[in-house]
Amino acid sequence: MIASADSAIVLVGPMGAGKTSIGKRVAKALEVGFVDTDASVVREHGAISDIFATHGEARFRELEREAVVHALASRGVVSLGGGSILDPDTRADLRGHRVALLTVSPAIVAGRIGGGHRPLLADESEDPVARWHRILEERMPLYAEVADATFDTSHGPLSDVVDQIVAWARTAAPKGHQ
Repeated sequence: MIASADSAIVLVGPMGAGKTSIGKRVAKALEVGFVDTDASVVREHGAISDIFATHGEARFRELEREAVVHALASRGVVSLGGGSILDPDTRADLRGHRVALLTVSPAIVAGRIGGGHRPLLADESEDPVARWHRILEERMPLYAEVADATFDTSHGPLSDVVDQIVAWARTAAPKGHQ
């Protein structure tokens, strides 16, 4: 079944799965726009780490929710921040869109999340990869709830994952519309 033209292609998944870099390439291949909700929040409100430090995670999640609403209306490719799916309204909104879950193994993600400014991994008393894995375990049921398809980004050329997502997106219908 061909997906509705008014549905976005949404990439969800944990930090370091490649949602932004893959999303940009998928959008280019499909000749549609690309929106990264984290980048939207940063553009409008400043660095995410500063928002966390000054206003807390709850305020960041409010700003993130606003960015998600606007991004989904774009109907292109949308990369959601890893925690976006924590919001029940966001999960409900995703039912009308094609959602791809990007996964990555803990061994591979270690090289991707090092040296970044990820507030949820900033606790120096805990190994960042161990914290990442704990966050993933908490969120995985929510990712699975919203996902129509899953793509692993751990190995192989990035272009292979992009090609797989593009092929899927051209034929996929949102969950509940198949």
